Amino acid sequence: MYKKLSFLTLLLLLFSNILVKADTPEKDQYNQRMQWFKDAKLGIFIHWGLYSKGIDSESWCMYHKKRSWEEYMTQQAKDFTAANYQPEEWAKLFKEVGADYAVMTSKHHDGFALWDTKYSKINAKDFSAAKRDVYTPWVKAIRNAGLKVGVYYSLCDWSHPDYSPITFDRPEKKLRKLYPQQRAERYLTPWQRFTKFNFNEMHELFERYQPDLVWFDGDWEHKADEWPSRVVKDSLLSWNPKVIVNSRLNWYGDYNTPEQDPPVIAPDRPWELCLTMNESWGYRADDHDYKSAKYLIETFVRSVAKGGNLLLDIGPKSDGTIPKPQVELLKEIGQWYQTNGTAIRNTEAGIPYGHFDGETTLSKDHKTINLFLMGGLKNFTTLRGVKGEIESIKVLGSNSPVKYKVIDSAPWNDIPGIIQIFFDDVKEDPYVTVVSVTFKTPISLYRGIGHAVEMND
Repeated sequence: MYKKLSFLTLLLLLFSNILVKADTPEKDQYNQRMQWFKDAKLGIFIHWGLYSKGIDSESWCMYHKKRSWEEYMTQQAKDFTAANYQPEEWAKLFKEVGADYAVMTSKHHDGFALWDTKYSKINAKDFSAAKRDVYTPWVKAIRNAGLKVGVYYSLCDWSHPDYSPITFDRPEKKLRKLYPQQRAERYLTPWQRFTKFNFNEMHELFERYQPDLVWFDGDWEHKADEWPSRVVKDSLLSWNPKVIVNSRLNWYGDYNTPEQDPPVIAPDRPWELCLTMNESWGYRADDHDYKSAKYLIETFVRSVAKGGNLLLDIGPKSDGTIPKPQVELLKEIGQWYQTNGTAIRNTEAGIPYGHFDGETTLSKDHKTINLFLMGGLKNFTTLRGVKGEIESIKVLGSNSPVKYKVIDSAPWNDIPGIIQIFFDDVKEDPYVTVVSVTFKTPISLYRGIGHAVEMND
């Protein structure tokens, strides 16, 4: 394995003049790199490409031989116009929703690049009806809005003539012309040529955009030493020491990226849940099966309560417009977030289950516990096993008084009692009601199994 890595590294240095840094970052450097991500909470995921015509799935319809390469690539390229594309309006919407970062496909598995890469003619400028680079304006708009920039990049490229394995027929002679190569590259193996191409494109993305985050995909098609993942990661850090990388770089990622699968148990390192609004990542004209705003907000809450983020996906159309149902859902989420954001921003994962029958978050000073009530308000709820003197209890977004009392406490015997919070005069939030319980000093938790009270007051 080490001989293979050394050989590949040498090739990259000779042919691409790319600096590779071999040192692994120390733990404190890792924590510094990850801090903004752990604080971010909400990101917007954008799948935009040839598939945005809306007739079939992104890239996978070629893989499963539902459409030929020509049908998928060439014919759909005629409809990728970006005629109504307004990246500034996208960024404004994301900012209003409350997002802190956005990730957009620079290139999906099909090989179509949204920027005008010099390493492939299959890009928005040279291959599509848009006839221009559509990625650079997006990066600029996102940065101007104060959001972090995430670049999605597929490690596999199913149109590249040297990439394998491929499950469908391709016009091989045509592809050779669409991926220009230097004469000296004929002496390399096909996989060496592809690896060189991959590094060149990644380096080009970093030179142009200096992304805050790289969201890889497709790593399952090859082993770590084949990409080679370690060399990729070290190279990215040499190009931008502050960049963070998702988990789809074999085991060299910085954080976990579960997909459509909200964790029941919190992962043991930073993570985000990437989630679609309906059943599709890219725009599908026939997919009207949208999740409700309430469900999406609840999923957002469940993610943050376990210490994670939500990366919520949208799929713009080929002309650059975001489908109306997606805009409406984003705005509904944004309205709730604007009212209840203090229970999400600057918080940590909540207290352990058992203290409250639901999701919670904890302020960084450990003085406030935020309780999320998703199933509607009953007569009261309870908070159990929390040591500390209450300063205030309030329902976010409401001026209604909140009544409470502490029962069954015996602090002299290390029994903090049960806090009963009553909702007689409280207006319920239509999505998720948030109750913030603030204590005068940082809390501590009673984690005992229960015991007899040997002395009463």
